[in-house]
Amino acid sequence: MLKKLTQQATDLILHSIASGEVMGANLLITKGNEELVYAQAGMADREAEKPIERNTIFRLYSMTKPITAVAAMILMERGMLDLYEPVADILPAFAHQKVERDGKLYTPERPILMHDLLAMTSGLVYPEEQTMGGRAVTKVFEEACARLESDHPVSTQEMAEKIAACPLVFAPGTSWQYGTSADIMGAAIEKIVGEPLSVFMRKEIFKPLEMEDTGFFVPEEKRKRLAATYASVLQKEKRTMERYEGNHLAILNDMSGEPAFVSGGAGLVSTLDDYLHFARMLLQGGIWNGQRILQKKTVEYLTHGSLSANQQQAMQQWIGLEGYTYANFMRRCVAPELQQGICVKGEYGWDGWLGAYFANLPEQDITILMGAQKKDAGTFSLTRRLRNLCLSNIL
Repeated sequence: MLKKLTQQATDLILHSIASGEVMGANLLITKGNEELVYAQAGMADREAEKPIERNTIFRLYSMTKPITAVAAMILMERGMLDLYEPVADILPAFAHQKVERDGKLYTPERPILMHDLLAMTSGLVYPEEQTMGGRAVTKVFEEACARLESDHPVSTQEMAEKIAACPLVFAPGTSWQYGTSADIMGAAIEKIVGEPLSVFMRKEIFKPLEMEDTGFFVPEEKRKRLAATYASVLQKEKRTMERYEGNHLAILNDMSGEPAFVSGGAGLVSTLDDYLHFARMLLQGGIWNGQRILQKKTVEYLTHGSLSANQQQAMQQWIGLEGYTYANFMRRCVAPELQQGICVKGEYGWDGWLGAYFANLPEQDITILMGAQKKDAGTFSLTRRLRNLCLSNIL
């Protein structure tokens, strides 16, 4: 049955490639220590004639966020991070935050707390043009992108200071909106530990989990394994894939060299097998291959959070996340009957702007991972079709 399922998954990816939806993708599903499905098809780099392989390196973008959450949990359980502490106590630039209301700026009723960052209830947003705060953040990222390859790129701490100067779109804790909170958490972690986020993660997470291909840049000797990025475009009423080499969210597309801005929200690259080590560590209560990253109780806290009723109402505007709540930089399924596809209560994970995807199903001991590099993808149609195909046969 599993051999047939693997072929069906491969055929789905091939169909997606033929329709111009994606250039290539791979899929890995495990249950316990058993590999149920591994499927791959298409090109990692069409122009270089390199196919997608098991060890292809993908830009994770927002699939970085769960790893940043674990970094925060490490500090929490060591007593180095208080989640009720104001962000301004760690990053003083946040001491004078303002919130926009009807085009005017006011001092919010309370400051942003560290747990607001983890829940995306801070009022911090990504670049957009609908709000005063979104427009201000747009300018911050435009400047950071313009300085990426200069001799004075924006650093992690400078980025946090510039974002702190942008208006909030709502008072902390009163609503929910996806945004730059994980980048600010990354900057706060740096301040707490006194070293770059990249160094802390490598020492505390990547090295003990043997995530040898995971980091904030790709070394020269591994560059041939980095997948190229493509955009799905419509040409003469037919979908096709165009190479995309733009820098997004102040991250270099070519991932060359240690970045000055270490993005806790979007900066990592990894492979399916590396991320599997991270995912299995969570399913196994914080331990992998004899290496303990988190205590069991900390993992329970990490994977069982929820939004309040007001915050949840704002999140429901996100089409595709019906039945999920949000906490600790991850979605969590609380009402599978509301989701338009197969999912289970307690499932958690996240995805990335270029199509990388992660889900853990703790009660079933299942991990789902997918790699792709498709502009503006997130959880896209192929992801959902592969999920429905595989879970309907596995569960």
